[in-house]
Amino acid sequence: MSLAQNYSRAVFWTRLAVIAGLALALEIYGRFFADPAFMRPVSAILAAWVNPILSDPRIIAALGLTIVEIAAAYALSIVVGLVVGIGIGSTDLSRKSFYPIILLLYAIPQVSLIPLVVLIFGLGPAAKIAFGFSHGVFPVIVNVVAGMRNVNQLYVRAVSSMGGSRIDLIRHVIFPNMVPAFFTGLRLAMTLTLLGVILAELYVSTGGIGYFTRLYAESYNPAPLFALIGSLAVIAVTFNELVRIAERRLTPGSRTPKAMKAKAS
Repeated sequence: MSLAQNYSRAVFWTRLAVIAGLALALEIYGRFFADPAFMRPVSAILAAWVNPILSDPRIIAALGLTIVEIAAAYALSIVVGLVVGIGIGSTDLSRKSFYPIILLLYAIPQVSLIPLVVLIFGLGPAAKIAFGFSHGVFPVIVNVVAGMRNVNQLYVRAVSSMGGSRIDLIRHVIFPNMVPAFFTGLRLAMTLTLLGVILAELYVSTGGIGYFTRLYAESYNPAPLFALIGSLAVIAVTFNELVRIAERRLTPGSRTPKAMKAKAS
């Protein structure tokens, strides 16, 4: 067994031990010390996850709609953020002109824009997608611009000296070198997109996840509330895992050649 495999196993078992220890501590606290109106043990939360979360078709439909809204907002954030980031970071003039504006917009608390989003898009899924997009697009733009600025200038001058066009420079030099920063932006955007969609659900939803979250919170029923939050956490982890897989496959130098793997083992 190779050193890398031993390390991966150690990471897995350490992570599993931390999760098991945390679950045991929450089980003991929820069963013997916590107020039942505010906290329930992990076993009760798991039972509530089976019933009513998974057994209620309305909640399943709301979770499915939330997944679609998150995916749509995230896809828009990636496409728009990548295009705008490349456009801003491609020249010094555009970066100095537009990048401070992007940072200013990024600094605005997005929750203050909910009334404006509702006025423009109404109370349907479009408002939630737009609000998730407004959260997720800025980390992509900022990290794309940062990745383009960190490209070694020797490579840039080499492409120029060999007669390469601006498109060749972006395609063969800038984009491969900004991939790590780009995927950092994707990870941040995933978290913020989920946050934006859930916030919009809480404020403008009349029958989605936000409605059920408010229902369980206002009725002091913490077990299904935490089960619902756990379902959202599973959705977030799944999306982040997809981003991690894409990062591992697309980042230059992150994949070990088969010959080297065979030699290492």
